[in-house]
Amino acid sequence: MDVRQLQILRELGELGSVKAVAEELLVTPSAVSQQLALLTRSAGVPLTRKEGRSLVLTDAGKVLAEAGGAVVRAMADARAAIGAFHDDPVGTVSVSAFHSAGQALFGRLSARLAVGAADGGASPRLRLADEDVPQHGFPALTGRYDVVLAHRMAHSDEWPEDRLVVVPLAREPFDVAVPARHPLAARTSLRPEDVASESWVSSRAGYSPADVLAAIGAVASRAPEVAHRINDYSSVASVVAGGGVLGLLPRYTAAVGLPPGVVLRPLEGIATRRSIDLLIRPENARRHSVQIVADVLRELVGELIAQAEQRAAPTSAEAR
Repeated sequence: MDVRQLQILRELGELGSVKAVAEELLVTPSAVSQQLALLTRSAGVPLTRKEGRSLVLTDAGKVLAEAGGAVVRAMADARAAIGAFHDDPVGTVSVSAFHSAGQALFGRLSARLAVGAADGGASPRLRLADEDVPQHGFPALTGRYDVVLAHRMAHSDEWPEDRLVVVPLAREPFDVAVPARHPLAARTSLRPEDVASESWVSSRAGYSPADVLAAIGAVASRAPEVAHRINDYSSVASVVAGGGVLGLLPRYTAAVGLPPGVVLRPLEGIATRRSIDLLIRPENARRHSVQIVADVLRELVGELIAQAEQRAAPTSAEAR
């Protein structure tokens, strides 16, 4: 039995003919007859009988039609409930982000939505979490969170867009983090051959900084020496500030709150970028509250990019 068959049986009890049911449901009479035959076979008892030129319900058919009406009404209520859920702008939205994105965006996201609510607008309720996983682990997080801030190296495999909605936010370069007193800090940009012989603090294998450092070694034909393996960018920056090593920091998300004693220099000759994207399951992407959060995150990342470009712009003295 399925809901469509029960609806047909219910309409037959009301309208009294296959033709009338077909016209009501915008299908052919043969389709109505076929569905009634399938329902009768499933029920195991006759559900209809002929009375002259009319087709009427048997007692068993009346019982099933009444029960079917309750099912049809319940399904209508369920559709209305899910519609309200999708349309609700203040529903709870769970958001996961990798560490640097969480540090750069979570506070701003909460504040932006709070301002919207204070101004009388509809703002979703947030449930925030940080999840820093290797690239291949991000799609699975969409089973636990409504919105997943994910990153991947731009030259790597695409996200599985056949089963996820992917919202691109940025293609972020990595800059070289240099101690302010280091001779390389006097340069406006750095090339792989300038830095390959230095000692480094890098991430564990499988994460973006390790990939960029490998690219530096490939271009310079020299394997860089890695003194420390640290994934947290704030810790990386503090180690660089202590002197003796260089690091790699993403330009937009990790430069916020950079400690004194560290300068960032663009890395030339390496086209490696990491893509920052939102990963959302299709059923969640239809929710109004999720769409609001996604739009605000897109705005905030745009602001981070603008701020990074402003920091990198030469002063009037430098321009002269």
